[in-house]
Amino acid sequence: MKVTAKHQYWQITTFPMLFPVNCYLVLEKDSLTLIDTGILAHAKGIISLIESLHLPLKRILLTHAHGDHIGGLVAIKNAFPDALVMLGSRENLLVQKKEIYAFEAQKPLKGSYPAELPVKIDQTLKAGDMVGSLLVVDTPGHTPGSISFFDERNEHLFVGDLFQTRGGAAICGEKRLLFPFPAMGSWDLATSISSAETLQLFDITEIACGHGPIKSATSFDLKFVIARASKN
Repeated sequence: MKVTAKHQYWQITTFPMLFPVNCYLVLEKDSLTLIDTGILAHAKGIISLIESLHLPLKRILLTHAHGDHIGGLVAIKNAFPDALVMLGSRENLLVQKKEIYAFEAQKPLKGSYPAELPVKIDQTLKAGDMVGSLLVVDTPGHTPGSISFFDERNEHLFVGDLFQTRGGAAICGEKRLLFPFPAMGSWDLATSISSAETLQLFDITEIACGHGPIKSATSFDLKFVIARASKN
């Protein structure tokens, strides 16, 4: 496991050289918020990092419900039972019924969805909600109910699997030969592109995604990434 310390957050990565899976620990004024829980192999290291910081873990936020983002959820919730587990309202319903709404892209769901969520969801989230310093942004595409979190203190954006940086900066759904796996698990590229276009309204400084290193907004070049994906 690799831990990368950044300004007001930490990136926690399992299998960084082979198949990087990221989650993020965000520092609030007097507490911590965990964004995604990675795979089960993440859990012990995440728990150790949180304990070393001597601050309470108040929230566990999930960008979506694929197995590589909720795999450590049970172990971490057991270690910090007072932490509230939060998931987007659309994704919560999606896990329950596995149904695509009529107004959504009529594409098959992809990726490793559980039959049911392994712990109780304490709060469902919608666009515009604030969770500590984090603004909830609807960013469907990788899944119908994917959400992102925008830190209003420093313009850091945590996007789950809407984007990837392993194998090069890309919208998940646009297959990258050096790391094609996020695209293989993505629901609808056109919806992902639409979500990415919406993010251009934000003054983003850093992009933190589920697979690959953190990138500055300049090095990610969102406009170029959108234009390239739109040609597919």
